[in-house]
Amino acid sequence: MDTLLLGCPSVAKRPCCSSPSSDSPLFSISKPDPMDRLLESFLGLSDSSSTLSLDLSFDRLLESRACDSDQNDMIERAMRLGSVLLEAGKRSARKRATMHNAVVWALPPDLTTKVFSVLDTQSVCYAAATCTLFRKCTMDPLCYANIDLTAEVPRVNNVVVSTFIQRAGKVLQSLKLGIVPGPTASPGSSQPLVYTIRNSADASGFSWNDKRSRQGKESSILTRSCLSSLSGDSDAPGARLRRLHLYNIERMDNAALCAALSACPSLLDLEIVGLHVELRQTLESVSKYCRLIERLYFEASKAGRDDSLKWPTCSDLVKNCPHLTSLALRGFKLHDGKVRMLVKGFHKLKYLDFSTSYSITGGFLRNLGGGNQLEVLLLRDCMHLKEVEVARICTAVIAGDFKILRHLDISNREGLAADGDWYHRCYSTSAIPVKQLLEERPGFCLVAEFPPEGSFIDIEQIVGSEAYSDLSSPSHPSSHTSDGSGPLFTSSSESSYNSDQVSKNRNFKMINKMLYGSMAK
Repeated sequence: MDTLLLGCPSVAKRPCCSSPSSDSPLFSISKPDPMDRLLESFLGLSDSSSTLSLDLSFDRLLESRACDSDQNDMIERAMRLGSVLLEAGKRSARKRATMHNAVVWALPPDLTTKVFSVLDTQSVCYAAATCTLFRKCTMDPLCYANIDLTAEVPRVNNVVVSTFIQRAGKVLQSLKLGIVPGPTASPGSSQPLVYTIRNSADASGFSWNDKRSRQGKESSILTRSCLSSLSGDSDAPGARLRRLHLYNIERMDNAALCAALSACPSLLDLEIVGLHVELRQTLESVSKYCRLIERLYFEASKAGRDDSLKWPTCSDLVKNCPHLTSLALRGFKLHDGKVRMLVKGFHKLKYLDFSTSYSITGGFLRNLGGGNQLEVLLLRDCMHLKEVEVARICTAVIAGDFKILRHLDISNREGLAADGDWYHRCYSTSAIPVKQLLEERPGFCLVAEFPPEGSFIDIEQIVGSEAYSDLSSPSHPSSHTSDGSGPLFTSSSESSYNSDQVSKNRNFKMINKMLYGSMAK
């Protein structure tokens, strides 16, 4: 009957303060909880005097306890109670912030997710920490399609990498990990090309004593299993990965890298810098598992030490990776014959970088014909690069053999090697037909930076104990832009440049000859 009376207009006009029946569930009013009243009284202590009174009251209660154990127990309970109140306050603040953002945020959740998906990984993490609304939006796999966890100092571990990869799932497109020392620019990026020949004063920018790589100053907390989340079944995150960049992960080894590459059949862009992995095994894995590869950038962790490249490896890479357009092998011992097989075999090759590589003389470019697609050729700081071969390259460009080539970098901090005697160094372009080249190809960019002939170098520092230990090139990934700028390889030790075991006396003679020419004794 009471339920029917609720719909009656006459009953609806009753005062709201009328006492309901105690046995009616519709009008039951819960009694105030004693805990609510106690908490409200505590929260009412907002001014400083009330807070001081609470502090004094707690001290009196503490002193009323006779033994130390009771006092310690009271202190711990007070701290736990404070923590509970703090967490309750934070949780309520987040709920209110979420409700507020849901009301004032102009974009619907799906559009918000699309906005977050174009942000970098760090910005997505910041957004996720803002409120629950944004956190829910950042849980979408699209927000982790392009993961960039590189930094100048180690910040992430395997768990973080695995979590982000699993969030991305099968939409993962790009993954970048490791220590990157400073700002980077992608090799082959579009830059204005200008003709520059620098000598004398301009060559002062070379850092002769900068022998050590940035790698090793900070130890990465990533291990060999940091890429294990890429593997799995056909729907594993690595199945659709297009770009993989790895920088200075010291604990990465051949087996771990090869396992990761085997899980990435769709890889188009691979960049490896400062990893202790072998050139031959890596290229074999690329040719076996990554046959769609278009860009390969590989810089040795220890310059001049890796001589593992074999003829079958070159042949398999050319046969299995026909789409390669950009190739950079920096700091390895590469012989002209094997390099020629690579250059001649990749018919779509546009960007080529063998900077800081050893044993290359430049002879691999002889008689390549006019059908190649090379646009950029970087041979910077190749110790064995010969002046006569550089002149031959320029003559071939003038003759029209390299019709598409627009950028050539032959800079060398040690000077170019003379024909027949690489101990004798050349520090100018007098034997190179530069003027005729620029007349025939006015838009051509030739970068030739050399140190001034006879400039002084601290010989004791060059040929000291450090020169015979572990010399390495600066690990600056992707820092060699098409305008020829970027970090320079620094090493004048013959033990690093020459594969033969020579004596220190011969090393001294070579360096003296380089520095002082005919005056050297």
